[in-house]
Amino acid sequence: MLQAITSTLFHTLVPLSIPVLSGALLKKFKNIDTKPLLTLYLYILSPAILLQTLLNAKITWTEVTHTLGFSLLNLVLLWAIAQAIARWLRLPSAEQAGLTLISTFTNSVNYGLPLILLAFGQLGLDKASVYVIGQMIIVNTIGVYFAARSQFTMRKAIQSVFALPAIYAAALALLLRALDLSLPEGIQSGVAMVAAAYSPVVLAILGAQMVSIQGREEGAILGKAFWSGIMVRLVLSPLVAALVLWVLNVHGVQYAVLLILASMPVAVNAVVLSERFEAAPQLVSRCILWTTLASFVVLPVLIAIVK
Repeated sequence: MLQAITSTLFHTLVPLSIPVLSGALLKKFKNIDTKPLLTLYLYILSPAILLQTLLNAKITWTEVTHTLGFSLLNLVLLWAIAQAIARWLRLPSAEQAGLTLISTFTNSVNYGLPLILLAFGQLGLDKASVYVIGQMIIVNTIGVYFAARSQFTMRKAIQSVFALPAIYAAALALLLRALDLSLPEGIQSGVAMVAAAYSPVVLAILGAQMVSIQGREEGAILGKAFWSGIMVRLVLSPLVAALVLWVLNVHGVQYAVLLILASMPVAVNAVVLSERFEAAPQLVSRCILWTTLASFVVLPVLIAIVK
């Protein structure tokens, strides 16, 4: 087991750490502005990798339904756990909303996809693509509700989903697959070229964001809400995911991929929502930082187990 963990660490997380460290150094010493890179990621890289992956994915409709069922059931259970802990600890409403974001949303896009690609190859990425599309929709609808509550309107949430180019890329890929068509070779090559830039760019963004978050949380007091968030994300989340996958009778590569994606650290997008709707942004940013750092220990263990 120790050998498997060490092998996973050096063959998966060490390569990932190079672009992450590069982004962190650029932020630290050059104070790089990540907004243009985020625009590049959101409007070009993300649609390209999802279009390419979904067009060529070796995935069945049964696996699609299992993935969507897992996403929803896992979300409901983690939400219920967060609510129970918040009431038991009598957390203020802002911290309760922050704990819900920490518990339910993982960094499955700009950390999870590159990790899955390195750990499980193209087949793993195929299985992950449907989950990622589902997470994009959930974060921009249910995520807004968790953060905003009284400020939430369903119309704005739906509009935010359809503002994402990745949704249209996924719809195009599914339409072409249903009609048994493919993109012209030249366009397909161009899309593949853009998609190849996805992993290094988004990991560099992640590194830069970690430096920004570290600056925010310096001097902050670690309270019971923080430790509750850490426990849910690092300990309870993998257990809940394993239970849901067992109930849905999911096996093989899909089991491994979904378990790892559900066990990722807190989504960086969570701090954006928490700041916008005053859902304890300091708490959320601290949990993002520390769960991301802890993931370099936790994830190799999980990958070694599921492999």
